[in-house]
Amino acid sequence: MANENLGAAKQAKNDEFYTQYADIEKEMNAYLDYDQDAFKDKTVLLPCDDPEWSNFTRYFAQNFQRFGMKKLISTSYAYDSKHLTAPWQPTLFESDSPHYDKKKSPAKGKIFTLDCDQNGNDKIDINDLQWEYLDGDGDFRSREIQPLLSEADMVVTNPPFSLFREFLSWVINARKQFSVIGNMNAITYKEVFPLIRDNKTWLGPSISSGDREFEVPDSYPLEAAKSRISKDGRRYLNIKGIRWFTNIEHGRRHQPLQLMNMEDNLRYNRKLIKALGGAKEYRQYDNYDGIDVPFTDAIPAGYKGLMGVPISFLDKYNPEQFQIFGITQSWDDPTGLKQVIYPTQVQVSKNGKRSQVKKLNDGAAIQIKEPPSDSTYYEVNEKTFIKPYVRVLIRKNPGEKHEG
Repeated sequence: MANENLGAAKQAKNDEFYTQYADIEKEMNAYLDYDQDAFKDKTVLLPCDDPEWSNFTRYFAQNFQRFGMKKLISTSYAYDSKHLTAPWQPTLFESDSPHYDKKKSPAKGKIFTLDCDQNGNDKIDINDLQWEYLDGDGDFRSREIQPLLSEADMVVTNPPFSLFREFLSWVINARKQFSVIGNMNAITYKEVFPLIRDNKTWLGPSISSGDREFEVPDSYPLEAAKSRISKDGRRYLNIKGIRWFTNIEHGRRHQPLQLMNMEDNLRYNRKLIKALGGAKEYRQYDNYDGIDVPFTDAIPAGYKGLMGVPISFLDKYNPEQFQIFGITQSWDDPTGLKQVIYPTQVQVSKNGKRSQVKKLNDGAAIQIKEPPSDSTYYEVNEKTFIKPYVRVLIRKNPGEKHEG
């Protein structure tokens, strides 16, 4: 489910979430484990960044020589354009620099570059970063940043959550390698899912569950249960449902899921047995010719029909093992998998409120005999249905031999 902190960020356009160094390192190491030359001779662009605070810039600058990189480019977004409430305070790094301009400081973005040994110590690292003010505010969509994207081989960053769709399209259209952070519910966006279905984007290997901690500005309210202020006054917030979206190969993407067959799942998979309420078979969709699989580990080995699985399945998706056909959203049915379009339904919420809706067409529908007492259901054509959360529609790949 979408995290409420991210929802608030989208509404307020408050997208200042600084990624932890360890999270960046773990993800990049996974690419290097698969291909030790993943960054060799590459120009890496870090847009939507804040180089004076960002761990992305620090990580790649510190590892520039070890990775054999060609060039590092990092750009920041102007403070005035962020519309934050706290007064502007330049860092000592900036204010002590001969480039410092009091007028430009809050109004202009900055560009940091690293490509050679600047201080004569025979190594290239963070101490060799060069910077200057941009002419504009550093918005990744601006004409000033576009040539930097054209120059780059790879884009790595934590883009604004409110602009994730637009940012991903920006990178995809440029045909660059990328690794960017977003919320897993982005999988359900019509701008994102087709890229996953068509094997142009997949999830990174290092995050597949739990929260991730981000540093936030002093002006950001710490209203979440999992938030803290460190001893040195830095503010941190835990965000749920975070994932890396990438087109860089990694090893986990080619590891087959080890699965039980349908009979064994129905007999031994406790989560599945509980979800089915003691039923002796998987639930069949009414509007798709497929079965509902509520948990990834309940996918039945050897089953050749269409299956609806949770979006978290993509954490373990192996394109050699399964083929993705679609997603249970009203905007996605390129191959005509949906078999029923329902007329207006009556939605009955768990508190008994009844309303006229058309929501059943925006998902998979499961017919049930008795209305549930603790969840929403739908009535149409004298039948009762429930609608599980968004499902990814998959089939076993023909010729796949891993049966569990």
